[in-house]
Amino acid sequence: MVYFTKDYFKFFKELAANNHKDWFDENRKRYHTVVKEPFEKFIGDLIQSIQKIDPNVDIAPKDAIFRINRDIRFSADKTPYKLNRSAIISPGGKKDKAHPGLYIEVGPEHIRIYGGVYQPDKEQLYTIRETITKNPDSLKKLMSDPSFVSTFGSIKGEKNKLIPKEFKEIGKKEDLLYNKQFYWYAEMSPQNALKADFIDQVMKVYTANQPLMTYFTKAMK
Repeated sequence: MVYFTKDYFKFFKELAANNHKDWFDENRKRYHTVVKEPFEKFIGDLIQSIQKIDPNVDIAPKDAIFRINRDIRFSADKTPYKLNRSAIISPGGKKDKAHPGLYIEVGPEHIRIYGGVYQPDKEQLYTIRETITKNPDSLKKLMSDPSFVSTFGSIKGEKNKLIPKEFKEIGKKEDLLYNKQFYWYAEMSPQNALKADFIDQVMKVYTANQPLMTYFTKAMK
């Protein structure tokens, strides 16, 4: 099924040059027709496909999709609208911080599909480090899987300069223990979204990411 048209990307290109409320209000009906509704349909079908692999993902599109409005309260950039549509698919959707999720953004510059843990709290980060310390070879094996490497490359994320003392010794060998984020992403051309097999392409990425998602899900509990 083809979810998106060239008008989806054209809308965002024009929005980039007219990123203010007056223009958006004048084009709101167009936004609903060529952007909002197609994206909601796509995310709904993507959720259903993921549910077949992970039945815990029992959410609706509205639980997964982020608003197009930017949070400008603490930003020097006061343009009010994002230049893509995005969603996070996990058992609790966009408000879920207890499980790793699949984040996807579709815009005119690129399509990106992320997996992993972006904002673990202090306790979750500790249990992740504990899990890595107990069996570092298990994580290494998943990270070196050819499917993961060819799709995502490696685990990324910001690092702490200091870690709890109980992790310091093994941290000399296992650099990932210094991470405070553990994520990975694949990038596609926007043209991929215009193809009938787009959802199959995204699911292929999801499948490559699933073993590590399972690892971090267990590690965070």
